[in-house]
Amino acid sequence: MTRGSVPRAWRTAVVGAGLALSGLAAAVEDGRGQTPRVTIEADTTEIHVGDPLSLRLSVEHPADLSVRWPDSLPLGPFEALVLEVGKPVAEGAGARTPAVLRVTAFELGELELPSFDLELSDGAERRVTVSTDPVEIGVTTVGLDEGGDIRDVKGPRAMALNWLLLWPWILLALALAGLGYWWFRRRRAGPDVDRAVPPEPERPPHEVALEALDLLAASPLLERGEIKRYHIAMSRILRAYLEGRYRIWALEMITPDVISSLGRAGVDPATRTDFQRFLEACDLVKFAKQRPDAGTCRRTLADARELVERTKFVPPAAAEPEPVEAAVP
Repeated sequence: MTRGSVPRAWRTAVVGAGLALSGLAAAVEDGRGQTPRVTIEADTTEIHVGDPLSLRLSVEHPADLSVRWPDSLPLGPFEALVLEVGKPVAEGAGARTPAVLRVTAFELGELELPSFDLELSDGAERRVTVSTDPVEIGVTTVGLDEGGDIRDVKGPRAMALNWLLLWPWILLALALAGLGYWWFRRRRAGPDVDRAVPPEPERPPHEVALEALDLLAASPLLERGEIKRYHIAMSRILRAYLEGRYRIWALEMITPDVISSLGRAGVDPATRTDFQRFLEACDLVKFAKQRPDAGTCRRTLADARELVERTKFVPPAAAEPEPVEAAVP
């Protein structure tokens, strides 16, 4: 080997390496697109604690790659609020994907939004990772005056009263109070204040009630566990019977008013007590969310049937006509 052969070999290697690097750069900048990179820009460098901060992201990449946005980003001490990704826009031989990331912070001071990675992929084996630059953001508190001191808490601001403007509201409040009191008295007194008695039933009330109880007993409500609907139906059947039998508005009354109306209708105390126990048992299931078992439910229905049988109206037997003696000629 001669003295001058070494420099020539070195020059040959350098030229070959240069050509290889040129080929690599051309492969990156060829028809597959531009060199991938991402830029990040904040709309401000200082925010108040808890305020949102918008960061504009721009990912430049080859056209055959797409950005795979992560489900979560490690941004501490900042917290991500929302990520809005735009549609890719063609730029020359490549593309650009814009996005807006909104974050906030609850710490004070000069904070750094850390760098994070984004992955580009063609959906197969080709993957490229790009990283953002860290961003410095100042987070300040609120409620400071120009001297930097916390302001004193101010009391409520006094308001001048104009009684002429308040009078219509006072009269409206009094009218509403009177209307509410009238409605309360009307509900407590029952609907028979305006209507004397319910209309005469077309069929004997006990026949209608017994048929309805039979249908309820044969229904699948208990098997389906619909205890509340079962007791609502029982209560309505018996109240409709009382309405037709004693001509009181039992369907529109609460239980105490029904019992009081039965007393005014001449029902004996023992029967009134039995009706009260039945209606209160139904009320406990309807309003107090009690759930008796199926056997107890069937016994309650049997009590309803017994009350109807015991109190049904039985017309007095017609008096037999006295025999008329035939006149003897």
